[in-house]
Amino acid sequence: MKEYQSMTKQELQEEYQAVLAQYRDYQAKGLKLDMSRGKPCTEQLELSNGLLSQNQYIGENGEDSRNYGLLPGMPQARRFFAELLGVEENEVIVGGNSSLTLMYYMIDMGWRVGFADSDHPWRTEEKLKFLCPVPGYDRHFAITEYFDFEMIPVPMHEDGPDMNLVEQLAADPSVKGIWCVPLYSNPDGYIYSAETVRRLASMKTGAPDFKIIWDDAYCVHHLTDELCSVPGILAECKKYGTQDRPLLVCSTSKVTFPGAGVAALAASEANIRHILAQMAPMAISFDKMNQMRHVSFLKNKAGVLEHMKKHRAILEPKFELIKKAFAQQLSPCGSIARWTDPKGGYFISLYVMDGCAKRVVQLCKEAGVVLTPAGSAYPYGNDPQDHHLRIAPSYPTVAELEQASQLLCVSVRLACLEKLLQA
Repeated sequence: MKEYQSMTKQELQEEYQAVLAQYRDYQAKGLKLDMSRGKPCTEQLELSNGLLSQNQYIGENGEDSRNYGLLPGMPQARRFFAELLGVEENEVIVGGNSSLTLMYYMIDMGWRVGFADSDHPWRTEEKLKFLCPVPGYDRHFAITEYFDFEMIPVPMHEDGPDMNLVEQLAADPSVKGIWCVPLYSNPDGYIYSAETVRRLASMKTGAPDFKIIWDDAYCVHHLTDELCSVPGILAECKKYGTQDRPLLVCSTSKVTFPGAGVAALAASEANIRHILAQMAPMAISFDKMNQMRHVSFLKNKAGVLEHMKKHRAILEPKFELIKKAFAQQLSPCGSIARWTDPKGGYFISLYVMDGCAKRVVQLCKEAGVVLTPAGSAYPYGNDPQDHHLRIAPSYPTVAELEQASQLLCVSVRLACLEKLLQA
């Protein structure tokens, strides 16, 4: 096939008619597929059914998880998450089922009362800003938008956010923090380098209480034999006396049950004391029975990694199917699209010709496949180039994904041909 950008108008028109016919064939199939969120499929959920039969509720020191108390969490649950996050047990609070809830609470707390290293609540300042590596996680951006932060996009590279720009922007006292997904970033699947982690820990900031929200959502979600890792941000910050800077979160949402997992927060001892003091009027404790069930079922990090091999066996073929479809259907068309090749996580980023992403989403929807809205991975839903799509392969069956991936490729080709014909 001749590359689209080198075709004549006549050739583009002929190719457009041929691809349009393929698209109409897919429309006639009456597909109803949802690829809009990175949800585990039913087969993945079944992997954790053994969790439901766990009935060890008494802790190692005789604490009864069925009763009141222990706001920081059951000791063995704190130790479990400390190992996952690479921190000390006393630097962990084990919460409810959602890490998003904990992240919201952190921004809310900073806004209302500040942190251990804050001179005053954030809300007393005239202007608040937050750094947002892009493309990024839409739910992160929704939190800071809700609290009326000005969100400043920072380009993502394969080794993390553009640190020259981050360091420059962080010198502004109104910039209160940065969102980070350090391992298998959402949605590119990139991995922060040791140098990026060092610079985040050591950089000078205008705000004395600048915060790194370190969302380690995919720290055990490997898709290859290479178990990639990132240096611990809290340990790195301790080297530079900035230990109050990072707030780490993770959860078992995509390890066991997304609606009934366990989430945890890690921070400096000073911030942990401060956070617990702010939480005390709100909660006596989180669901400690669920904490115990998870520790009994997963045991430790080694147990989690063994469990995640079962997830990989389900997910890896889906990721490979998508990438194979892109290579076969899009690569021959020239530089109309590129995509990431993640070693873990839940997403693939697909970059199409500028000005085409929204049209691709529309075409897919009109043929029965729902994608994440174009622009979702950018603050305020605004992708200035209209070129990014977040692809979530996990939820459909392999058979459904086969059809969806082919339709997606046809839609990309059709949208790009329309754009070239308008030129």
